[in-house]
Amino acid sequence: MGTATAAGLLLGFGLDRVLGDPRRGHPVAGFGSAAMRVEQVTYRDSRAAGVVHEIVLVGAATGLGIGLRRLASGQAGAGRRISRGRSAGRGGISLGRAVAEVALTAAVTWTVLGGTTLAKTGRDMADRLESGDIDGARALLPSLCGRDPEALDADGLARAALESIAENTSDATVAPLFWGAAAGVPGLLAYRAINTLDAMVGYRNERYERFGWAAARTDDVANLAPARVSGLLTTALAPVIGGRPGDAWRAWRRDAAKHPSPNAGVAEASMAGALGVTLGGRTEYRHGIEMRPTLGDGPVPRVRDLRRAVRLSEAVQLGTALAAAAAVYCRQR
Repeated sequence: MGTATAAGLLLGFGLDRVLGDPRRGHPVAGFGSAAMRVEQVTYRDSRAAGVVHEIVLVGAATGLGIGLRRLASGQAGAGRRISRGRSAGRGGISLGRAVAEVALTAAVTWTVLGGTTLAKTGRDMADRLESGDIDGARALLPSLCGRDPEALDADGLARAALESIAENTSDATVAPLFWGAAAGVPGLLAYRAINTLDAMVGYRNERYERFGWAAARTDDVANLAPARVSGLLTTALAPVIGGRPGDAWRAWRRDAAKHPSPNAGVAEASMAGALGVTLGGRTEYRHGIEMRPTLGDGPVPRVRDLRRAVRLSEAVQLGTALAAAAAVYCRQR
């Protein structure tokens, strides 16, 4: 079923490009609501409780993916047998299963991707900054990251948005497609569950220091390979926005390990090198100030650099979709 999975990944990516995120009833938001209810039962101030929380919810998402895939395959095969009888043959059953596999994979891929909304938000941020609408830009920032918008001027807002674009290109598109290519629908749903739980409880604060440990570490492991795929594509596609692959590669190799995240450092350093700017430094969150290591060389990013980052993000997203589909197709040949 490699061809069907490859086609479903591409179709789902296309749906995300055309439609963006569902405006109402987003399944990921539904999962988040369910996770909050489960947390009311599983929460204890311990790592063991966090491990249970992670296993229950990621296991449920993975099981749902396995069940949906089996249901689609079984219903397609049964429908073909009923309509044509036993003489339908393997070809007819395989065709029905392939159509169901494509439809299911496309629907789930569209659900878990967030690249189009990410790029649109980045462009909206650039529009507001260029027009001098600082209050509007500050109001938009929480949809990209957890920085304190009131403490940021125009350049600070541009930098915060750009760093979020870099990191979330990997999280919102590269990683889901990577795991979709590796494990189909169960991989897509499992990854989105892992990433969502990290965003919900993977914090180093009083409540989640221990309980959120499993979510944060699982997300780190799940993103190890995708973040490096994102870094490679960012490096290779740097000329799309007038950058040089060599600069992106050097920034990655020199600076990524300085970042506290083993994965965000790769995405942000390679993006900084491709753009020819410096990221990092003083970073203000609502819970306090962090001094992040500097990544890349050059001036601090401006609004025009944010627009370039969005263009590069979209190129990386497209490259990932094509590479994921090609990997699945070639693996099954």
